[in-house]
Parts: sequence; structure tokens; C-alpha cells
Amino acid sequence: MLNGKKVLLGITASIAAYKCAELIRLFKKSGAEVRVIQTKDSTNFITPLTISTLSENRVLTEMVEDDSWNNHVKLGLWADLIVIAPLTANTLAKMASGECDNLLLATYLSAKCDVYFAPAMDLDMFKHSSTVNNINKLESDGNILIPSGFGELASGLVGEGRMAEPSEIINHIVSHLNEKLDLNNKRILITAGPTHENIDAVRYISNKSSGKMGIELALNAANRGGNVDLVIGPSSLEVNHSNINLHRVESAKDMFKMVNKVFAKSDISIFAAAVSDYTPKIKVNNKIKKSDSLFSLTLEKTKDILAEMSSIKKEGQFMVGFALETDNEIDNATTKLKNKNLDLIVMNSLKNEGAGFEHDTNKITIIDKDFNQFDFELKSKKEVANDIINFIISKNA
Repeated sequence: MLNGKKVLLGITASIAAYKCAELIRLFKKSGAEVRVIQTKDSTNFITPLTISTLSENRVLTEMVEDDSWNNHVKLGLWADLIVIAPLTANTLAKMASGECDNLLLATYLSAKCDVYFAPAMDLDMFKHSSTVNNINKLESDGNILIPSGFGELASGLVGEGRMAEPSEIINHIVSHLNEKLDLNNKRILITAGPTHENIDAVRYISNKSSGKMGIELALNAANRGGNVDLVIGPSSLEVNHSNINLHRVESAKDMFKMVNKVFAKSDISIFAAAVSDYTPKIKVNNKIKKSDSLFSLTLEKTKDILAEMSSIKKEGQFMVGFALETDNEIDNATTKLKNKNLDLIVMNSLKNEGAGFEHDTNKITIIDKDFNQFDFELKSKKEVANDIINFIISKNA
């Protein structure tokens, strides 16, 4: 469940910080990537050297270190989940009131993912009405409480306030993630990236697609329990998730063959790849040498993967297409939706700054089969993927 997850651990100034060494070890053992933010005072309880050695990443403590800025926005976007453990009464109060005077708090306020918090403090502090109110406030804001344990405290008192044990924290997170598996037992087919249509041994026709959007869709679906077949054209991007079956292909013909192989078993198919519409009619095995004469290239149409799959679509299969447009965007996308017998189409326009190929952001409009139109703001492709998957689930509920 945690394999491939990006975990951002926040450590605050509690004696329970020593437990973070074991917590990091368990995260890493589960296959998670761990980065750590320590508050300055927490370094009195456990050293950054220990934490960096265990996490295999540099520990971050300040907004500016070594004349460089630790970008809290990027950290918040990087994380699949944030865990703040131990959480002191001081940082708890600041989180509840929205204060922002250190890197951890700035990252928390920038987070787009689930945030788990494990309070750690002495009995009287834990029972104080302000602490109770602050915990309730964090939960009402959508954060997930990892309950404190009962036992001997640093003061010598016995009672509630002990930070949960590392194994309990891991189990709590896994249980919560299991509850969110709204695609559990679903087979998801996703296409991504460009295709390369060879002209000769060294040249090809392609486009600027990077595969980022399709990969984010695959990761989102996989994190929700889906069994994902990701068919991706040439891309330098890496994909590593236990729920993703990665199929790398090169040409439109290759992509069609692989899609045709897995489509019949898919419950949901998302065609996000930028497949070449044309391919050279004659492909030369050697390099074509430059000459003084003009060179012409005859192209022929590739197989229309969307049309081919919609022709064999079975009842209960859900198909989603993508439309990247430059003119008459909504009309063109709606026509594609109708002609290809799709359940949804995701349209984005190259006229929108920050949308389309190569960007880390996208701005989309979703059109359903009843031609209802839903517009979304410019967001990171990770957030866009979440919007798309949420929309698909809402139509399959």
C-alpha cells in the first residue's frame, strides 16, 4: 500500500522524536520514499545526521539554507501524504490557527495531499481544552488524527499523550488508505505519451507529448487500488508502482497492438496518448542521405485506436478520450465525443497558457456523453489527474 508513495515527515520538538528513526525505517521498508522537515528545536532531540542517514535524503529545517530557498510549495505538491509526528502542542496550535513561521508550517499550508498528525505531549497539556479544540479543528479541516496512546510519559505521569508507536502509525495510515480504494478490483487501461513513426534508421515523425498527464492518471488510479495497464510511447519518464503494469511501445501500430490486447479486460479506458495520425508509407532501413534534389514523404493514416476500441466496446466498459485543440475547441471535442462513442472527453486548448504538452500544469474542460460541460482551473497535472479520476468515479458510482 505504501510502495512508491512519497512521504513527507514533519518532526517537531518532542522527546518522542526519537521514535522517528524507527518510523522512517518502516516507511522505507514498505517501499516509500521519505523526505523530512525538522523544526529547528526538534534537532535537540534527534539529529539531522541520523534522520538524513535513515531517509537517504537531506533534512530540511529552514526556509533558506546555504543561500538557497527550500520551496515549500513544491514540497507540498511532491508529497503523496504528509505525516507530522511527533506533533507538539505548540505546532498543533499554530496549524489550527493558520500561523506560518517555519518551513514545516508553510509546507502544511501548501499541501494538496492527506495530512496525518500524531500528537505527543504530557497528560495535562493533552487534556487541556485548548488542545482538544485544536485537535478537533485540525480534523474538521480534513486532517487525519493518529490517536495518542496511554502509558508512562516523560514527566513520570501515566495517561494519554504518548505518541503512537511507529508500527501503529504505519497501520493507521494503511487502514485509512484502504478506505479510499474506490477503484479496488477495477482494471484500468491508460495510454500516454507520443508515438514515433520511423522515416529511416535515424529519423521519425512525432509530437511534443511527454507522457506526464497519462503517468499522473496511472499513478492516481493505482493509488486508489486500480490494476492499471499503462501503455506509453517513447518517454524518458520513469514509472514505478506495484499496481501499474507498464507496457512501453514505439509506434502507433505498436500501441494499437498492445491496447487491443488488454482492452477487452478493462473496466475503464483512458486514452490520453498523443498518437500519430499519419505514418510514412515507406520506411527505409538505412539512413537517407542528403542530396541536392527535393525529398518528398508520402504518409498514410494510422489505425484510429479510439474508433477501433469503441467498435468492440462491451456494455459496462467506460471510455474516456482526450482532445488537444487549437480552434473551435468545444465543437471539435464534442464531435469527437459523439463520433468515437465515448463516455467522457477531456479537452484542453493550446491557447491556454500553461496547458498542453511539456508543461507540469494543465487546464481542462470535461464534457460528458449528455454534452454537459465542466470547466476546471489551471492546476498541476497531478491535481488534474485527481479531478479526472474523481469525475470518472462519480459517473461510475
